[in-house]
Amino acid sequence: MSSSFLSSTHNYSLYAIPVAWVASLAPHFWAISKFDSIQKKGGKKWDNANPRGFLSALGKKDILSPDEQSVVRAEAAQQNGFENLGFFAVSVLAGNYAKIPAYTLNSLAAGYLASRVLYTLLYINISGNKASNLRTGAFLAGIGMCFTLLIKAGNILY
Repeated sequence: MSSSFLSSTHNYSLYAIPVAWVASLAPHFWAISKFDSIQKKGGKKWDNANPRGFLSALGKKDILSPDEQSVVRAEAAQQNGFENLGFFAVSVLAGNYAKIPAYTLNSLAAGYLASRVLYTLLYINISGNKASNLRTGAFLAGIGMCFTLLIKAGNILY
């Protein structure tokens, strides 16, 4: 049998935790790059000595351009990713502790990662209230996969 990610014999779910961490950080690097390209004309550039200062530079403006709004949303997506990371990691660890079958662990971990990538892309690119429901759906899908892991682990352990 092949050794694909969703293989029923190989458990790759623990590797999804560092992948989720990298996926959580990615919007920050995108935001830095976008911010610097917006500020080309003598404005404030990214300052690693004050890494959160660039958002305060944008916050001093009454009206943000669409590009500036996407930078703010990218930073919010990054923050949400890190806020979610612990819940995902605990879910994966509980699933491994309970010895949930590898196929299920891999499928739910991959689904969570896909939901987070989709969530981030939607967060950065959607500014309308109605369309933001798509982002909420992607968020809830990822949370649902974490709940599924925890419930399956609980069913096995108790």
